[in-house]
Amino acid sequence: MNFEGLDPGMGEYPPSLHGTLDAGLEPSMDPHLNPTLLQGVELDVDGLAVPVPEQVHLMEGMFSELHTVVSEVGIPVTATHFDLQEEMLWIGNHRGHVSSFFGPTMGRYSSFQVHASDDIRQIHSLETGVLFLSKTNLKCFTRGGLVMFDYPLDEGADMHSLITTENNTMLMGGLQNYVSEVDLNTVQETQKFTLEVPGVAIMRQTSRYFFCGHTSGKVTLRDLRTFKTEHEFDAFSGSLSDFDVHGNLLAACGFSSRGLNGLACDRFLMVYDLRMMRAVTPLQVHVDPLFLRFIPTYTSRLAIISQTGQCQFCEPTGLANMADIFHVNTVGQLLMSFDVSSSKQALSFGDSGGCVHLWSDAPEVSYNDYSRETEFGLPCLVDSLPQLDWNHDLLPLALIPTPLTSSEPLLSDWPSALVTPSPRRAPPVDPEILRTMKTVGFIGYAANPRTRPRNQVPYKIKDVELEYDNYNQIPESPIGRDEEPHLYMVPKKFRKVTIKYSKLGLEDFDFKHYNRTLFAGLEPHIPNAYCNCMIQVLYFLEPIRCLVQNHLCQKEFCLACELGFLFHMLDLSRGDPCQASNFLRAFRTIPEASALGLILADSDEQTGKARLGRLIQSWNRFILTQLHQETQEQEGPQAYRGASSSESAIGKLFGCEVENSSLCRCGKETVRSSLSLLFTMHYPEHNAQDKTLKEYEFAEILKRSICLEQSTQAWCENCEKYQPTVQTRNIRCLPDVLVINCEVNSTKEAEFWKVQAEVRYAFNKAKQKEAAEPLKPKEPTPVPTEWCLDSEETCNMDGFTFDTRAEDLRHVWIPLTLRMSISKNQGLEVSSWPEAEEVRRRWTTSRLSAPEEEDGAFLYDLVVTVPHVLDARAGGNLVAHIKVGETYHQRKEGVTHQQWYLFNDFLIEPVDKTEAAQFDMSWKVPAILYYAKRNYHTKYDLRIKNPIDASVLLTEASLARKQRKSHATFIPLMVSEMPQAGDLVGLDAEFVTLNQEEAELRSDGTKSTIKPSQMSVARITCVRGQGPNEGVPFIDDYISTQEQVVDYLTQYSGIKPGDLDAKISSKHLTTLKSTYLKLRFLIDTGVRFVGHGLQKDFRVINLLVLKDQVVDTVYLFHLPRKRMISLRFLAWYFLELNIQGETHDSIEDARTALQLYRKFLNLSRGGGNDEMRKVLKGLYEKGRQLDWKVPESEGEDGPGGGGEKNCGFFSEII
Repeated sequence: MNFEGLDPGMGEYPPSLHGTLDAGLEPSMDPHLNPTLLQGVELDVDGLAVPVPEQVHLMEGMFSELHTVVSEVGIPVTATHFDLQEEMLWIGNHRGHVSSFFGPTMGRYSSFQVHASDDIRQIHSLETGVLFLSKTNLKCFTRGGLVMFDYPLDEGADMHSLITTENNTMLMGGLQNYVSEVDLNTVQETQKFTLEVPGVAIMRQTSRYFFCGHTSGKVTLRDLRTFKTEHEFDAFSGSLSDFDVHGNLLAACGFSSRGLNGLACDRFLMVYDLRMMRAVTPLQVHVDPLFLRFIPTYTSRLAIISQTGQCQFCEPTGLANMADIFHVNTVGQLLMSFDVSSSKQALSFGDSGGCVHLWSDAPEVSYNDYSRETEFGLPCLVDSLPQLDWNHDLLPLALIPTPLTSSEPLLSDWPSALVTPSPRRAPPVDPEILRTMKTVGFIGYAANPRTRPRNQVPYKIKDVELEYDNYNQIPESPIGRDEEPHLYMVPKKFRKVTIKYSKLGLEDFDFKHYNRTLFAGLEPHIPNAYCNCMIQVLYFLEPIRCLVQNHLCQKEFCLACELGFLFHMLDLSRGDPCQASNFLRAFRTIPEASALGLILADSDEQTGKARLGRLIQSWNRFILTQLHQETQEQEGPQAYRGASSSESAIGKLFGCEVENSSLCRCGKETVRSSLSLLFTMHYPEHNAQDKTLKEYEFAEILKRSICLEQSTQAWCENCEKYQPTVQTRNIRCLPDVLVINCEVNSTKEAEFWKVQAEVRYAFNKAKQKEAAEPLKPKEPTPVPTEWCLDSEETCNMDGFTFDTRAEDLRHVWIPLTLRMSISKNQGLEVSSWPEAEEVRRRWTTSRLSAPEEEDGAFLYDLVVTVPHVLDARAGGNLVAHIKVGETYHQRKEGVTHQQWYLFNDFLIEPVDKTEAAQFDMSWKVPAILYYAKRNYHTKYDLRIKNPIDASVLLTEASLARKQRKSHATFIPLMVSEMPQAGDLVGLDAEFVTLNQEEAELRSDGTKSTIKPSQMSVARITCVRGQGPNEGVPFIDDYISTQEQVVDYLTQYSGIKPGDLDAKISSKHLTTLKSTYLKLRFLIDTGVRFVGHGLQKDFRVINLLVLKDQVVDTVYLFHLPRKRMISLRFLAWYFLELNIQGETHDSIEDARTALQLYRKFLNLSRGGGNDEMRKVLKGLYEKGRQLDWKVPESEGEDGPGGGGEKNCGFFSEII
C-alpha cells in the first residue's frame, strides 16, 4: 500500500532527523545516515548483508531475526517481495529504486532505477521477469535489470495493487473507479471492469473468487470470469489496511471512524467464514494491526504486524496470547512493507529508514519449495580475446562483431503465421472400441481392434469433425431470426414464454392472448418451475386429481397436500393462470429432491445450463415415488414402505409387480419381487461397421425395456464373491397407466429415434403411393357417422385407409395405441394397434364395448408426451402434449369430447394428435410418455370429499416458545360463531421479501422488470365482519418460514426480525399450511372477504377466490383510468382516521377496510350512482391538492365528515 495513507507525518524526511556520520565511517555512505541505525551492524563497502553473530541461535518453529540489510539509507522501503521462482528478495523504495538480494545471506544481486520519482507500490515476479507497479506506470524488467516492457497507465490513474490471473493476464486496481485487465503477451489492455465502490487497495485470489479490499473499509468477492460482485463484507467503518484469505477464512484489519477525531487503528480483526458468507467472532489482538498474513505451516496461524514493529502470532478462531508477541528491531523507524515467502519459512519487513529485516524459523531457510537456479553475471572476457593481425590476408572479418544499422528485415525473420505453433487435433476413438467397451466406474476397457500400429497415430491433414454429446447447441441463422421468422427452427408456440411486467405488475398483461381455453396455465417465473408441464400431466389424470384433493395430513411439507390445494385452484380457474409457489416451496424442503439434484439454482434456470430432459425424467420418478409413500402413510402407517402396495392409489394406478431374477454362472438363481412405478427405455447397440438401417418397432423396444435382460457383476452367495450374472426382469401384471422415461440423453439415442422415424416415414409414403388408386368396391357401403365422431380423418374399408397425408407422419415413430397382454406362461406381448384395425373393430361391433378382450389383452392409448424443446436463444424449455378427457371438458366447457392440447406454462393451445407424437430430433426431443389403459378410470372412485372441516378454525398452539396468552391479539371463533355463506370477513396480509426484483433500465430511461421480487406471506389477519364482536380478530397468525428473508419490509409490513423465528418470537406463530387451511375453509364456506388490495394478497398466499366472494375497497373508491388510492388516504378522507403512522398493522388495516365498505354502502344507498360519482370526484380533487399525502396536523378533520372514529364502531374486547 502507499505509505502516505498511513501516517501523515511520514511524508517528509528532513536532514535534522538524522545525525551526521562519524569520521571513521566510509565517505561513500549517505551523509544523513543515523548513527544509532548502525549500532551492532557491520557494513562493508559493497553493502553486502551482515552475518548473524555466532551467539544468535534460531529455534526451530519460532520466528527470529536472521539478517538485516540496508537498501538505501533514509529512503523508506515501500514494497518487499519474495521471488516465486528463485531464492531472491526484491525491495522497492520511495524514490522508485529497486534492489534484489540473493538467498538467506542477503547478498546484493541487482540494483536499478524503475521510476524517476514515483514510489514502488507493488512487486510481482514472473517466470521471465519481474513486474513493478508505480502510481502511473507498470514496468517489467529482467532480474538483471533490462527493460522488457514499459506500460504507461491512463492519465489520472492512481494504482495500488496488481494480481496475475490465468491465461497470462493481470488485473490492476487503485483509487479510480475501475480495474484494468492487461494481457502480458501483447502488453495491451483487454477490458475494464467498472466498480460500484472505487478505491481497490489490495487484491487477493482463490480458486473461487477475486477478493478486493477497498479504501472505504469494504471487502468485495467477485466472480473469476465476469468480475461481478457476488458478496460484500463491510469490515471497517474507516478504512482497510490489510486482509488475507486462507481456506474458508478471510481475516481483515483496518481503521475505525472516531467522529471528529479521525481514524483510529482497530484492535479487533474481522474474521469471515466463506462457507456461510458471514462474520464469525472478531479476534482481539494486543498490537495495532497494520499488516496481516496467514502462515499455514501446521495450523492456520495469523501473523499480525504493527507499524511500530510489534509482531503477534495467533489462531484466527482462538484468543490472542501476550506471550506470542515479538518485536522487530527497527531502531525507532516505522514498518512500511511486509511479505511472506511461498514456503512460509521467511518473513521480510521494510522500514522507513531504508532497512530490510529478514526473519526465519530455521537457520537454513528456503524461500520456495522448488526454486530454480539463479544465473549470475560472468566476469568480463574482453582482455582474454585473441589478438587480430590486420596484415594477414586470410583473416576472417566475421570475427569482428558488426552492429545492425539497416532497417531491412532479416532472412531469419519468418512471418508470424509460419512460426505460430499449431498442434494437431487428436483423432477420434475407434467406434469399435466404444461399442465393445466395458465401463467400471469412470474407466473403460475394450479389446484392441488392431486397426492401426501400436503407439502410432496416422497423420491426417483433414480436420476430423467431433460429435458433441449435448443438445444445447442449435445453429443460429446467419441472417437473423428476428428478421426472418421462417428460418427459426422452433415453432413459436413451443418457445419459452415470458411474462412482460409493467409498473402495474401483471394486471395489464394479456394472458388471453396465449390461452383462449378455459383451462388454467401455470406461471413460469417461480424458482424450479421447470416442472410445470408435469404438474399439468398429473392434474389431467382424473384418479390423481381426485386422490390428492381428498388427501390431508398433519405434515407441514406434504407434496400430496400441496398438489391437492393447487389442483383445487386449477378446477376453479376459468382460463386465468395459477402459480405453484406453495407446492414448489414444499418441494424445495424435501431432502430427497435436493439429493437427486432436482433443486435448481436461479443461475442455472436463467442461463439454460440445466439438462432439462434428464432432469424432468428424474423429477417424474421422484414425484410418483413421493406421492406413493405419502398416500400410503395416510392410509395406513403399517403399509408405509411395506410389502403390500395395493393400499396406495398410486400403486394401483401406476404400479406394476416386477419379478427380478439373477442367474449366476454357477447355476444359483435369486428371484426378488418389487413394485415399479415407471419403466426406462433401453435401446439396442448399433454396430458402426453395419451401414444398413435396421427397422425396429416401438413396441419391440418397449417390450425389451420392460422385460430387460442384461449381464452384470453381482454378489453370489453360493460362490461368495462377485460373479458375472444374467439379470432378467419380468412383470406379473399390467398397470393402468404405463409411464415411460425415454432416456434420450445423448447423440446416440437421438440418432436412433431419428433413423426409426425416417424408416417408418419412408415405409408409409411408399404404402400410400401404392394405394393412390385403390380398387373400387362393387357395392359402396354406407359409412355410419359414428365412425368419425372421435377422429378427424375420413375412413373406409376393404382397402380404405385413413386419409392422413404422408407429410403428417414425418418424425413419428411411436404409435397412438398399443395392445398389451401377458400370456399364460407369464410372457409379455406388446404390439402396435393400427387405426385401420380400430375402424374395422368399430364396424363389426358397432362400438367398442370393453377394453378387455377374450385373450386378456388390453388397449393402451397415448395420453401424454413431454418433449424437451431445444432452443439456443432462450435456453430450452419443457412442454407437454396432453389428451384431455371428457370429464374435464364437461366441467369447463359443458361439452363432452376429447382433445389434445399443448401446455407451455401459461400458453395452452389445441393441437392435432399427430403433432403430439411427432419428435423432430433437431429441436424436439422426447422425454416422457404416458399410455393409459382404455376406460381405466371407471374402476376408481372419482368423487371429491372436501377433507377441510371447521376444526381448523379452533384454537391451536403457537410454534413460538415465548408466546404467552397475555400476548394474544385475537379471539378464536366459538362454535356458535362459525361463518355462513355470505358473511363478511375483514382480511389483510403482510409480506416479506425472499428475493429482490431483477430489472433493467432501457435506453429511454424507463425500467423493465425482468423477474419480480419473490414475496412470502408473513402475517395473515381475519376480523369478524358482523355480530356483537364485529371488528374483533379471530385469526392473527404469523407464518414461520425456513427460507432466508432478504428484506422484512418493516416500514410497510410491521414485521421485525425475530417475529418469524420460533426460538425468540413472542407472536402467535404457525405454519403456512395451517393458516392456508383456515382460509380454504372460509372460501369453501362462501364468506365474502373485505380488504384493500386483496388481489395481490391472495396471489402471494397462493389462493384462488371467486370474484363474487371478494370486496376490494381499492376498486370501490376508484374512477376509471385514474390512479388507485391508498388505504391510509381513504381512511383519513372518509373516516377521519389516521392509520399507518409508523408501520402497518394488519388488524388495523382489516378493520379500516370493513369501515370503508360500510361507508360505501351508506353512500350508495343515499344518493345512488350519480351521488357516488360526485363523492369520488371530490376525493380525487382533494388528493391532487394534497399530493395524496395525509396532513400531519391532528386538528385538521377529514373532508368526508364520516365521524366514524367517535361512534364506537367496534367493541373494545381485546
